[in-house]
Amino acid sequence: AAGIGSRFGGGIKQLEPVGPNGEIIMDYSIHDALEAGFNKIVVIIRKDLERDFQEMIGHRIEKKADVRYVFQEKDDLPEGFTLPEGRTKPWGTGQAILACRGVVNEPFAVVNADDYYGKEAFVKIHEYLVTPRQSVNHFHFCMAGFILKNTLSDNGGVTRGICQADEQNHVTQIVETKNIIKTADGAAALQADGSQIAIPLDTHVSMNMWGLTPDFIDYLQDGFTEFLRALPADDLTSEYLLPTIIDDLIQKDQAMVTLLPTNDKWFGVTYKEDKEAVIQAVLVTLRCGEHSKYSHILLFEIIEYSDLGKYQKLIFRGQFIGNCLVSNHENYQKEDLRGSISIKTNNIDPGNLKKP
Repeated sequence: AAGIGSRFGGGIKQLEPVGPNGEIIMDYSIHDALEAGFNKIVVIIRKDLERDFQEMIGHRIEKKADVRYVFQEKDDLPEGFTLPEGRTKPWGTGQAILACRGVVNEPFAVVNADDYYGKEAFVKIHEYLVTPRQSVNHFHFCMAGFILKNTLSDNGGVTRGICQADEQNHVTQIVETKNIIKTADGAAALQADGSQIAIPLDTHVSMNMWGLTPDFIDYLQDGFTEFLRALPADDLTSEYLLPTIIDDLIQKDQAMVTLLPTNDKWFGVTYKEDKEAVIQAVLVTLRCGEHSKYSHILLFEIIEYSDLGKYQKLIFRGQFIGNCLVSNHENYQKEDLRGSISIKTNNIDPGNLKKP
């Protein structure tokens, strides 16, 4: 959460409230991560944001999990290097993970603080990380592979890591592609001269959601030194980025990265105008079919309950946060929802139905 949202239009985009009670996107990511089995949260921030983060979310999450703060600062450089005059931004996601040295000593997932990824990817990454693997001169990583069409913004171009993978779902290449926009025919990368390069909507992309191992942090230390040594003296904007670092390891045959496909829809606030869409997505995220296994519904009161055998019918009023299987939604309003839903019997404890 240490990056500066240059396209967000002012403010701290990672702290923008999107939930009905002031929740920020990170609230939902942490909720999903803890449910998936993760048990330690490390928040990477700038030192000047520490108080804001603690007041906005820190005190809440500290009651749920082991929480640590580490600081990514633009002047935190290897010995022998000094901050170039005029450099205003931190050095990217590679330096962000490097800030965790000494704090993260176990397999870990990486997410952006201002992106909502959905629960499926957290579950898959956790399952991957807790599965023992033999490592011989290779890093073993994984990444959540989102469908491009589920990650585009209506308000401008976005940067995505376009992924190629083999038949075993091992990533063979990640190409950081800027300014991907929606088009009448699907999606395209908008070039500086105004031309467009079409990209299929079903392409798998990286959203900077990785499953990594602690020895990678040691590798980043040496890699950051090499990055800085090769940087031209007048370059004040280049960043040490995870997709580029990991793709380089793949090309050198030093890392095996497993792509874990997810059909969940990404929500984020790349642009200020994205915020309203995220608010609505948080308030009512309606899933059905293959997504019916997700059913966390918060802030609702049971008015009536009927046991229908295979299903239970609930008449309710309140607010949705998260995912649910909905059978009837004609009467939903944005903040004062009234209606009925049917939930598979094994997804809810009847003993709790009388509790608000």
